Amino acid sequence: MSVRTGIGWDSHRLVAGRPLILGGVRFEHELGLDGHSDADVLTHAVMDALLGAAGLDDIGVHFPDTDGRYHGADSVALLGVVVGMVHERGLAIVNVDTTIMMERPKVGARRAEVRERLAAALGIEAGRVNVKASTGEGIGFVGRQEGVAALAVATLSER
Repeated sequence: MSVRTGIGWDSHRLVAGRPLILGGVRFEHELGLDGHSDADVLTHAVMDALLGAAGLDDIGVHFPDTDGRYHGADSVALLGVVVGMVHERGLAIVNVDTTIMMERPKVGARRAEVRERLAAALGIEAGRVNVKASTGEGIGFVGRQEGVAALAVATLSER
């Protein structure tokens, strides 16, 4: 069996007047993420990890922020497009591991919901999706609560 691995990373600034969406789940918070789409950093990192593992460039190539069609786009819907691209390459999603980096709100109470939402979009069982969270310990843009970042690693195999 041929196994492929990709890594994805994204970050967005926290601003007033925008929703905070992580892994397709809306979190109640006074600040949200600024971006061309819904700015879902977690889903963006997952998309880039999948695209990287499949050798399909990155989300900026497929969904450029210069294209008005993606203004305010639902990132989970875009993830569905990426999953289709992965399958068209004859690849299956084996596992996705993620880390959200932010001070607050805490993710723990809604971790299972995020995992289930991503797993459904990926077309795999929830046990193959892991969602972790970490703070910046007061250091850097995450620690100063200026933004949120996310990392993802995706493992694919030939179908």
